[in-house]
Amino acid sequence: MSTIKTGIIGTGFIGPAHIEALRRLGTVEVVAVAERGDELAQAKAKELNIPKAYGDYHQLLADPEVQVVHNCTPNHLHFEVNKDILAAGKHIISEKPLGMNSAESRELVQLAEKAGVVHAINFNYRYMPLIQQARLMCQATDDVGRVLAVHGSYLQDWLHQETDWNWRLVPELSGESRAVADIGSHWCDLIQFITGLKIVRVMADMVTIHPVRKRPKTEVATYTGKEVAPSDFEDVEIHTEDYASVLLEFDSGMHGVMTVNQCAAGRKNRLSFEIDGANCALGWSQEEPNELWIGRRDGPNQTLLKDPSLLYDEAKQYAHYPGGHNEAYPDAPKNLFRNVYGFIAGDRPGGDFATFVDGHNENAICDAVLKSGREKQWVDVEY
Repeated sequence: MSTIKTGIIGTGFIGPAHIEALRRLGTVEVVAVAERGDELAQAKAKELNIPKAYGDYHQLLADPEVQVVHNCTPNHLHFEVNKDILAAGKHIISEKPLGMNSAESRELVQLAEKAGVVHAINFNYRYMPLIQQARLMCQATDDVGRVLAVHGSYLQDWLHQETDWNWRLVPELSGESRAVADIGSHWCDLIQFITGLKIVRVMADMVTIHPVRKRPKTEVATYTGKEVAPSDFEDVEIHTEDYASVLLEFDSGMHGVMTVNQCAAGRKNRLSFEIDGANCALGWSQEEPNELWIGRRDGPNQTLLKDPSLLYDEAKQYAHYPGGHNEAYPDAPKNLFRNVYGFIAGDRPGGDFATFVDGHNENAICDAVLKSGREKQWVDVEY
C-alpha cells in the first residue's frame, strides 16, 4: 500500500488521538494540521511533529498534498467544515455529530454522494474485537437467536459537580442535546450495528440535574479535572440534559431502554449493554473491553476473553495481540482508520466503516429524542 497523506483540522482532546492512531498504521503520513490562528497552529504542529501548520483550515484544504482530511473540530463547526472538505474534493473522516441536527446531516449525506469521495464518521466503539464478535454472534442463528430485548447505559462523572464546566454545556457550541447526542449516540449506533436492527420510535425522559452551573472565568480543558478557586466562577443557566432514559422500539418490533448520565459518580466512561436473545444473552462494558459475558438459561454462563484464537474468523482481524494482552480505547479508531484507508487504497474492498449515512441516522434519533422529551410521548424517528 502506498503512503496516503492526511491533514487534521482541530487539535483538542480527539485530534491527537486520531494522529496517534494514524501513525500506528504505518501507511498514513500526517502532513498538515489546521487550528485557530497561526500561532496556535505552529505550536500544535511542533508539539505533534507535523511538518505543515495552517492558521486557517481553508489553507489546508487548498494543499494539493493532502488527500484525506479529519474533522476534529468542536460540534458547532462540523457542518460548515464538512461542507468545505467535500467541496474541496477530499476524502473525509468526521467526528460526530455529523451536524447540529438531522437537517444538516441529511444535506451532508447528499453532498458526500455528489462529491464521490470516501466519507466516514468516528463511531469508534464498533471496531473493538469483542464488539465484532458480538455482531457475528447476533448474525448467526444458532448463537444469540432472535433478539428479544436490549438494555444498557452510558455513564460518566466528568460533569458530576455544579462546578464542572466544559464547552459542551453551551447549546450554541454543542447542540440542543448534550448527554444523548454526545454519548447516547454511541450507544444507539453500537446496538444497531451489533443487532442489525434499526430504532424507529422513542420515548424520552430528560433531566437537567444542575439547572445552574458555575462557569470558571478562565478556560478549563476537557477531562482535566483542574481545580478552580471559588471566586473565579460565575452562575450560568443550563438548558441541556445531564441525564436521560429513553425507551426504544426497533423495526423488528423488539423494545429496549437506554440510560445516559454525565453525573454518575465513579463512572468514567462506562458504555455497557445487554442483549437478550432467544438462545443466549450478551453483555459488554467499555471499561472492561476484553470480556464478553454470555448468559444461558440451560447451561453455565461464560465470559469470553479477547483472544484471537477464540474469535470468529471475521472478528480475528480486529484483535492484534494474543490472549492476555489487552486491547482497548486507542485500538478502536486505529481499526476504523485501517478500514477507511484500506478502502481508499483499494486494498479493502468491503468498506467496513461507519459512513455519513450512519452519522445522519444518529442525528435523526437524537432529534426524535428531543421532540419526545418536550412532548412527553412516543415519537417516530424521521430518517
